[in-house]
Amino acid sequence: MLTGLTAGVWVPVFGAVVIVATVYTTYATFAAWLKWLTAVLFAYILSAILARPNWPAALRDTLLPRLPSDARALPTLVGILGTTISPYLFFWQASQEVEEERAKGRRTVAARRGATEHELRDARRDVFTGMAFSNVVMYFIILATAATLFRAGHTNIETSREAAEALRPLAGDGAYVLFALGLVGTGLLAIPVLAGSASFAVAELFAWPSGLDLKPTQAWRFYTILGGAIVAGAVLETLSVSAVRMLFLSAIINGLLAPPLMLLVMLVGNNRAIMGTGVNGFWLNVFGWGATAVMTIAMLAFLWTWF
Repeated sequence: MLTGLTAGVWVPVFGAVVIVATVYTTYATFAAWLKWLTAVLFAYILSAILARPNWPAALRDTLLPRLPSDARALPTLVGILGTTISPYLFFWQASQEVEEERAKGRRTVAARRGATEHELRDARRDVFTGMAFSNVVMYFIILATAATLFRAGHTNIETSREAAEALRPLAGDGAYVLFALGLVGTGLLAIPVLAGSASFAVAELFAWPSGLDLKPTQAWRFYTILGGAIVAGAVLETLSVSAVRMLFLSAIINGLLAPPLMLLVMLVGNNRAIMGTGVNGFWLNVFGWGATAVMTIAMLAFLWTWF
């Protein structure tokens, strides 16, 4: 979109860069890379502003949303919820907490056992900030597309290039460039996270050595899964598969898989035999069970109407 070269050229390049960065750099370097990449997400916010939406209408519909009565809207609702609370986030967040501990020299399970009140506050602040920022970015992405593509009748986008190209005549070259930069940065940010979370989940399932600070010879199965996931994603680009449709379907799958996992997390979080004095507090239970209920109702409604 920005250079004129096709995706077939850039996908292998980006795939190779991500694999080298995740396999041959330290966790501290890798984490710093991801933190700086989050800055590109501001491009989506700026592109939404350049799209010149009807702000009074946008704010009204944000605070007082009009839920569609048509069952055909349920996949979109489940997909939005699935991208907000995705199952892979649980594995990635937990694994990165362990990586942070390892980076501090706590290499064994015994050394990492327990957590101080200060560490718990830091973790809570980290999760809250990250989730809040990601939802703000998601809101502006939806706002930008609603103010341009949807308003102009472009509702059948198959690729990210089509989305950016359709945005240019409606919001100008500035919004087009920002949107394209956001897509590039988001891809570099999301690929190692998605592939890494799958690697951590499988490695933990089979009790294999795992960790971004380990050398390939120490955790070859972990890195094989990670590299294989990235290569598989690159191969999909060569096939006649709609990237947007695949993303939409994966979001729906996330929305269907999240409720059972959230239920288990809430049950564990309230089990004193497991958590000791660190069980969920009142407000955490209110919001946690509330979110679980919303996700479950959306999942059941989708299954009821579509199957």
